[in-house]
Parts: sequence; structure tokens; C-alpha cells
Amino acid sequence: MCRAGEFTGKVVLVTGGASGIGRSATLAFARAGARVVFTYLTSRDEAERMSTAAGNDGHSLLGIMADLSQPDAAEQALETAEREVGPIDIVFANAGTLVERKRCVDTSLDLWQRVVEVNLTSTFLTCRAALRRMEPRRSGAIITMSAQSAFDGGGNGASHYAAMKGAIVTYTRALAREVGPLGIRVNCVSPGLIAGPFQDRYNTLDARGIVVERMPLRREGTGEDVADTVLYLASQQASLITGEVIQINGGLGMF
Repeated sequence: MCRAGEFTGKVVLVTGGASGIGRSATLAFARAGARVVFTYLTSRDEAERMSTAAGNDGHSLLGIMADLSQPDAAEQALETAEREVGPIDIVFANAGTLVERKRCVDTSLDLWQRVVEVNLTSTFLTCRAALRRMEPRRSGAIITMSAQSAFDGGGNGASHYAAMKGAIVTYTRALAREVGPLGIRVNCVSPGLIAGPFQDRYNTLDARGIVVERMPLRREGTGEDVADTVLYLASQQASLITGEVIQINGGLGMF
């Protein structure tokens, strides 16, 4: 666990921060004292409720609507964040989704390209925009988002998603080598079965139950389980950790 006030004075960007794991991380950073900017695309109502509730609790949240798969959106989001809140210290590049389950033989080129854009391209554009600002200051921390499917191929109809999440693992390690000498750390979290809107949309309860039975810890994870790891990787307690991929899966990674 991070110390109380660990992130006081820090400015954090969480992409896809209005729902699921992103929401948990946004709120956790805010409770830990950070000024948090989060992006969202389709969760406008939830974003507005989060910002209002955070303000009532004395926390600082700024929501920005952005389609981060578009060429200039990440740059614009970072520009807005720094103008309204201040220089970004930490980025959690969380945005992404499966889009649609399809077997490889049934996957259209349009679907493949959309999965690339939503997951891999958005991560690249976010990291590039962040690093353009972190490198001159020679400090910062980035956490990317992979998934269990990067290591086991995922469930039926998820080969496109698994490929993108695997690419994010490699990209994270490449960036860690590239910017480590500049004092910037880049790490990755790789969640397994985490209860929330992603699983509700793309998995059945029966399929989830089968996975839980295979897990040594015998439970689905929560957004807070992932958020705690993200905050640790962003903190000074992890100051010698870079290029790592932390699997948060109840033990599934052992099989």
C-alpha cells in the first residue's frame, strides 16, 4: 500500500478513467492526494458524476472527452491537462477494449484495425504525448495496460485483442530501455479476471465461473486490486522498478 499523501502535489493522467479499472485507478489516485485528469469516450454521465462527487469530497478530478485512437487526441488531452492542472507526472495508459469477439477466420480487416487503434495505437499516442513532456524534465512514470490474454491467448474470439495486449508488453519494455536513462520509469499491469463492465459485456457468468475454479485464489479480482498495483508502480516505493509486467490474476499465470 502507498503511504498516505504519497501523491500530494502530483498530477496524474488516467486514460479510459470513467469506468471499470480506469475508474478505480482515477479515484484511488485522487484519494491519495493527486490532482487527476482522466479521459473518457462513451461514459459521459459517469464522468460527470465522478467529477461532482470528487469535488464534494475535496478531491481534484478533471474529465476530458477524447477518442485516443485519433492522431491528435492524446496531444490535445495532454495540452488541456497541463493548462488546467499542471505538468503531468504520472500516466496510466489504461484505455482499450476487446470491441467484439470474432474467430480469426471471421475477423474483418476493419475489425482488426479497430482493435489495433483502440488498444495499441491509443497506447502509443498517449505514451508519445506524455514522453514529449516528461523527457525535458527528466522525470515521470508511465503504467501501461496489458491483459492475461497476452500470455495465454485469451478466450474464444479474442485473438485480435490478445495480439494487441502482447504488443503492449513488448512496447512497455522497449520504452523502459529507451527512457530509463532520462529518469522515466515505464511498467505494465496485466489483469486477469476482474469483475466489472468489461467482463459483463464480453463474458458469461458460466465462463467466468470456470475460470474462478482454475484460480488458486478462487475469486474474481476487483478494480481496486488493479488500482493498488498501479499506484504502487507509480510511487517512489517502486523507484527501482522499470520494464516489469505485473500479472494480477489470482494465480492463473502459473498455468
